[in-house]
Amino acid sequence: MQNRTQHIVNYNHPTRIALKSLDILGDNVSRTLFVVDDVNRLVGALTDGDIRRGLLNGLEISEPIQLFMNTNFKFLKKSDNNLELIRSYREAEIHLIPLIDDNYHLLDVLDLKKLRTQLPLAALIMAGGRGERLRPLTEVTPKPMLKVGDKPIIEHNIDRLIAYGIKDIFISVKYLKDQIIDYFGNGDAKGIHIQYIEETEPLGTIGALGLIHSIEHEDILVMNSDLLTNIDFEDFYNFYKINGATMALASVPYHVNIPYAVLETSGHLISSFSEKPSYTYYSNAGIYLMKFELKNSFEKGQFFNATDLMDNIIADIKRSLVHYPLLGYWLDIGKHNDLIKAQEDIKHIKL
Repeated sequence: MQNRTQHIVNYNHPTRIALKSLDILGDNVSRTLFVVDDVNRLVGALTDGDIRRGLLNGLEISEPIQLFMNTNFKFLKKSDNNLELIRSYREAEIHLIPLIDDNYHLLDVLDLKKLRTQLPLAALIMAGGRGERLRPLTEVTPKPMLKVGDKPIIEHNIDRLIAYGIKDIFISVKYLKDQIIDYFGNGDAKGIHIQYIEETEPLGTIGALGLIHSIEHEDILVMNSDLLTNIDFEDFYNFYKINGATMALASVPYHVNIPYAVLETSGHLISSFSEKPSYTYYSNAGIYLMKFELKNSFEKGQFFNATDLMDNIIADIKRSLVHYPLLGYWLDIGKHNDLIKAQEDIKHIKL
């Protein structure tokens, strides 16, 4: 991971230090420095061009950086919805952006060459199942840790969440949980924050949500750990918001071709028929966006499935449940044949 500290300088330091820092960055990294004061508040940005203009105006490189820096800099606030702003920065080919809090304290430096966007979400990954249908592989390895390509299934999903700016991730664990916890730790190695929800008893497909005390955001993404997918989380999020939904589920189209004429009947009377019709149905892809407050819809520590939650929302006229047709790649790795297919598909798809 990129070391963000290499892009940060103190405003009181001599500009000679900034010049050396820019030189160290080299040509393969965005050559921009972000200037902070003594309490880590962002006060400016600095490039080679800023230093050159300062020298042309009679400044010396021994003078403090604050005399050279540009105070009209671009930034993102963590408390804002930055999706449109990030898109505009990318279109303007501005790739390195500081992330600040409401008091301008510098929190992070985002590289938009690597980051697709920054969704205002936490995520819960369900990874506690036994993977019975994948025995004997899962006798010693939890299903989420089975490798597809060069890394575990669950790591593909975590890395995709990171690419969309989701850094607060909860993982629900139970079966062979130590392998997952030991592998990812607290998330520091990936620059994220991971917390584990340890199920002492099975809690169903969404019961672990009730064990999360709080998150920074209004919404949470919940997904199964054994999926291989290139879903566009930003498009999914925008769909969820535009529809004003309480909960959205990603759905996978399933096509059925009937090789015969299908009759529409009432008793023995035929009212119409269709010749070799095709039907499209949508199945649950195991990826959800929802209001975090839905955790209060069921008792903490209670066995509860996502389908139970969906039934409750459908029955409540004040809430709405929508489905988002997932048109990209999606595979539920539940059986040996699925794992074999995933091993081949990973060579050809872009996650």
